[in-house]
Amino acid sequence: MYSIAPFCYARPFEQIRNDITFHGLPVKLIGNGGGYGYGVMGPTHHAIEDYGVLLTLPGMSVYAPVFDEDVDEIIARAAKNKGPTYVRVGRGEPPEDYAVPPYAAWRQLTHGGGPVVISVGPLAGTYIGAFESLEFDRRPNLWAVAELPIAKNQMPKSLVDQIKAASCVCVAEEHVRTGSFASDLLLHLAEQRIALRQFRHLYARSHLFDRYGSQPFLRQKSALDVHSMLETLELL
Repeated sequence: MYSIAPFCYARPFEQIRNDITFHGLPVKLIGNGGGYGYGVMGPTHHAIEDYGVLLTLPGMSVYAPVFDEDVDEIIARAAKNKGPTYVRVGRGEPPEDYAVPPYAAWRQLTHGGGPVVISVGPLAGTYIGAFESLEFDRRPNLWAVAELPIAKNQMPKSLVDQIKAASCVCVAEEHVRTGSFASDLLLHLAEQRIALRQFRHLYARSHLFDRYGSQPFLRQKSALDVHSMLETLELL
């Protein structure tokens, strides 16, 4: 098991490809501070293309804990995984006194009659409070996904049913658009012949901004913050 800063996957990429994934070795890569976690340190320290790049390699699995409470279970699952594995660790950000549900690869965090929102990793926690404050008919069905790719982690039937019935499906992820979870989701739905009425994608828009700041600041610059989410879904 190797512990790395998430942005450091890029430097030893050839070693990961040639020495680990080509041989299907059960090596575990642990990256702390996924997405804009190292915000103030600038673009060289942002990991906003990490799981997209690593999932191009043979047999790679990715785990992205949603809450701090997920870490023990994810480490246990990663340890049992017989192939190469990347664990993308971030800081859990649920509302104060939020009762974290038991771990699962897919979890529904809010229930309502509004659109479907799927978020990768801890970013999902930032939306819970705002969604819960909405009236039921407008409240999104918020899902958090913690294991990638979809081919290895089948979507729950309840989520598929919600997607089929939804007026809009939105994916939010602290990752660039190319190689994103959203791309994997859309390909999967197309293969299953599931049509969407509307689709929205909130993603990490750039490594380079005019100014740098905290992770929340950079999320706002990428329109990943709560206000941008509500605006995108026209729920303000």
